[in-house]
Amino acid sequence: MSFGKVVSVGILLICAGLTACGDDTPPKPTNNERTDTWPRLAPALPRDPELEARIESLLAQMSIEEKVGQLIQAEIKYVTPEDVRKYHLGSILNGGGTYPNNDKFASPQDWLAMADAYYEASMDTSDGGVAIPIIWGSDAVHGHNNLVGATLFPHNIGLGATRDPDLIRRIGEATAREVAVTGVNWTFAPTVAVARDDRWGRTYESYSEDPEILGPYAEQMIKGIQGEVGSTSFLDGYHLVSAAKHFVGDGGTTRGRDRGDTQVSEKDLAEIHAAGYISALKAGVQTIMASFNSWNGERLHGHAYLLTEVLKNRLGFDGFVVGDWNGHRFVPGCTVESCPQAINAGLDMFMVPSDWKALYENTLAQAKSGEISAERLNDAVSRILRVKLRAGLFERNQPLAGKSGILGSAEHRAIAREAVRKSLVLLKNNGGLLPLDPRGKILVAGDAADNIAKQSGGWTISWQGTGNTDEDFPGATSIYDGIRDAVKKAGGEVLLSVDGTYTKDSFSDGGKPDVAIVVYGEDPYAEWHGDLASIEYQLGIKTDLALLKKLKAQNIPVVSIFISGRPLWVNKELNASDAFVAAWLPGSEGAGIADVILTDAEGNIQHDFTGRLSFSWPRLVHQTVLNRRDENYDPLFAYGYGLNYGDQTQISNNLPEDGETYVEGRLEDAWLLVSRPRSPWQLFIADADKAPLPVTGNRASSGSDENITVASIDMESQEDARLIHWKGLRDGSVQLVAPKPQNLNRYLKENAALTMDIRVDQPPEGPVDAIIACGDDCAAELPLQGLLQQQSPDTWSNVSIDLQCFVRAGADFSRISSGLTLRSKGPLSLAVANIKYVPGAAESAELKCRG
Repeated sequence: MSFGKVVSVGILLICAGLTACGDDTPPKPTNNERTDTWPRLAPALPRDPELEARIESLLAQMSIEEKVGQLIQAEIKYVTPEDVRKYHLGSILNGGGTYPNNDKFASPQDWLAMADAYYEASMDTSDGGVAIPIIWGSDAVHGHNNLVGATLFPHNIGLGATRDPDLIRRIGEATAREVAVTGVNWTFAPTVAVARDDRWGRTYESYSEDPEILGPYAEQMIKGIQGEVGSTSFLDGYHLVSAAKHFVGDGGTTRGRDRGDTQVSEKDLAEIHAAGYISALKAGVQTIMASFNSWNGERLHGHAYLLTEVLKNRLGFDGFVVGDWNGHRFVPGCTVESCPQAINAGLDMFMVPSDWKALYENTLAQAKSGEISAERLNDAVSRILRVKLRAGLFERNQPLAGKSGILGSAEHRAIAREAVRKSLVLLKNNGGLLPLDPRGKILVAGDAADNIAKQSGGWTISWQGTGNTDEDFPGATSIYDGIRDAVKKAGGEVLLSVDGTYTKDSFSDGGKPDVAIVVYGEDPYAEWHGDLASIEYQLGIKTDLALLKKLKAQNIPVVSIFISGRPLWVNKELNASDAFVAAWLPGSEGAGIADVILTDAEGNIQHDFTGRLSFSWPRLVHQTVLNRRDENYDPLFAYGYGLNYGDQTQISNNLPEDGETYVEGRLEDAWLLVSRPRSPWQLFIADADKAPLPVTGNRASSGSDENITVASIDMESQEDARLIHWKGLRDGSVQLVAPKPQNLNRYLKENAALTMDIRVDQPPEGPVDAIIACGDDCAAELPLQGLLQQQSPDTWSNVSIDLQCFVRAGADFSRISSGLTLRSKGPLSLAVANIKYVPGAAESAELKCRG
C-alpha cells in the first residue's frame, strides 16, 4: 500500500490549530563530493567465454516480456507456479514467517516439493518461451532460521565477539548445507552493515561498530556459503548463492532510525560502511541487496552513482543487484507498482512481494516505450542469467536436496555451540565468582533462562521472532537446559524459578542457594520494530533490576546472563550483579553458556571466556553513538574489552545511575507506540467494565463479539501501524499503559506535544476522547470526535496536541499511568501510528491551547 498524503491538522475544541512542529533533523552535509576514494577492482571470477556466449544466445531468444519477467521477485504467498510459468518470473522469496502451504511446521520435504514445483514451471516451454530457472531467496541470516528444526547460530553481533574468521566460514558452510536440503538456492546473507548507533533495530545483524572486523568476516562468510572462487566447491550445490546486504550505509543512519538517512562524507561511506562489500566482492559474492536507507538524502534503490558507477563499474561487480522488500517505492516519483527510476539507476531485480503483477505490467510498458532502455534491460537480465548459470541452476544441481541427517545435525549444532562459547563476553567478575562449581546449590532465575525463543531473537521462525515456544525448537537447548544437565551430572542441585523465589524445601539442606544465575534481556524484534529512543534497558519498568536486588538483599551472589541484540545502558543492573556476562543472542544451542560459566565435576575450567567486545559499551545513557575512533571516546567497556578467568579486574558497584535520556544536550522523543509499543508502555484493550486484555501478536480482540479489534497494518512499512475498530456495542478503549507510574514532567519543561499519525476509515458516530491518565483518581480527557469527522477517508494525517492541554484538563505528569488512551462510545474505525511525546513540538501551538 502506498503511503497516502500526509497533512498536519490541529486539535479543535480544546487545542484548536495545533500542528506538528519543531523539526530537529540536523542539516545534511554538503560534502557529497564524489571523491576518488573507491578502489578499482576486477571481477573476482574471470569471465567464462562459453558462459558469456550462452548468455548472449539466451538473450537473443527471449522476448521483451520474458526479459521483464526476470526482473521480478515475488513472495511465495502471492505467486503460484502457474504465475511463474505464465510471466517467466526470475525469482521468488519467502519472507520471514512465510512457509510452504502457510504451515509453520512445514517439513523439509514440503519446502522441496514447493521448490520443485516452481522450478518445473520456470522451465516449461509449452508457450514457446525460453526455459530460465527460477532462483529462490531466503533470509537465512543465522542458520536456516525460517525452518523449524534448523540449527540456529548466534546472531552476527555475537559472532563479532568471537574474533574467529575460520568459525565464520564453517557457519556459512553449515548454513548453506541446511538451506540446500530444502531446495532453496539463494540466501540473503551476510549482513555487512557497520552499526554506528546502538538505537538501530538491526544492530544485532552487524558484526561490529568498526570496519576492521567486517573485512575478514565478510570474506569468510561468503566463502562458506558460496565456496571458494577457483575451486570445485564454488556454487557446487553444497554451496549456494550468497547476498551481501544492504548496500550501502544502512548502519549509519541518523539517530539509528532504520531506513533513515546516512549523513556522512563519501570517504566515510567508502572506508567505514563499504568495508564488508570490498571483501565480499573479492570473495566473489554473486548478488548484492540494495538498502532502504538514503545517503545524504538520496535513496539507495535509485542511486545511479552508487549502484552503477561505484558498485558495478569501479568495484567490478558483475553479479546482480536485488532490491529489498518493496524498497523501490521510496525512490522519489515511484510507487510499489511503478519504478523505472530504480532499474535505470542500476537495480537489476525488484523484490516486490505482493504487487508484482502491476509492477510487471508497468515495467514492460516502460521497456517497450524506451523509458527503460534496451541496453539497460539486457544488462540486468544478463547479470541475472550469469548468476543462474554459474550456480548450475539450469542443470538443477542439487546434491543435498531432500537428504536426511543434515538439517539440525549434531555436527552443525556442535559448531553453533562452539560459537556460543566463543561469543560470550565477561564484563564483570568481582571476587572471581565465575566459574561456578556445579556441585553446589544453584538457583536459575529470569524469564530468558528457559526460553529458546528469547535467546534466539528476531528472524527466528517468524519475522520478529515472536509467537514461538520451546516446542518450536526440536533438538535445541535453553540456557537452563545446559546448566541443569551439568549440575545434575556433577551431583549438585539446581532450581529453576523465573521470579527467583525458593522455599526451605527447594534444596536438600533447607537453606538458600549458593549462587543465583539470572538470565534476562531484550524480547525478540527485527528491523525498525527494534529501533529505540533510549538505550536504557527496561526504561521505566526495571522488573529485572528488582529481581537482582531481591536476591542481593538475601546475600546471594548474583551472576547476570544478559541477552541482547546490542550494548545497552545497564549500570543499575551491573551494580546489582557480582558477575555479568554479555551473551548476545546465542540461538538454538543455549547449553554452550554452561560450558563456560561452570567447571566440570572435578572443579576444572571447561572453557575460558575468549569473547571480546566488537561494540563499545556505554558508560552514560546518552552515549547512543559510541564508536572506538570517535573524539572524546569514553565508554564503560571499550571496544576489544573482555575478561577471562585469569583477570583480577574489579568493577565498581557504584556506576552512575542517572538515566535521563538527553542526547547532545537534547531530550529525546518519548516513544509510546512506533511500529509496536515501546518500553515501558504496553498496549491493552479495555471493553466496558471487563478487565483489560493485552494486545499481543498482530491481531487481538476484546472478546467473542469483537466489540473492539486491534490489527497490525502497513502505513509505510510492514506492520508499522495499528487499525482499531470499535463496533459500538459498548463503550471501550485502547490504552498504552505502563506497569508503574512514570514521571514525565521533563516533557512539560521541554514544551512537548503528543503527536501521532491517524487515518479515519469509518467516521465516529459517538463521542471519542483522548485520555492521559495518572492513576485511578486522575485523568485528563480531550474530545476528538469533531477532529476525526473532518478527516478525509484513507488519508494519513499528523495530529499534534500540546501536553499543556492535558495538564489544564487535570493530568499530573509526575505519575502518568496511561500515556494515551483512545475511547469511543460508538462505531469507529481508526488507524494510528507513531505515537510520541515530542519535545519542542508544542512551541507554535501552545498559544492556541484553550482550557
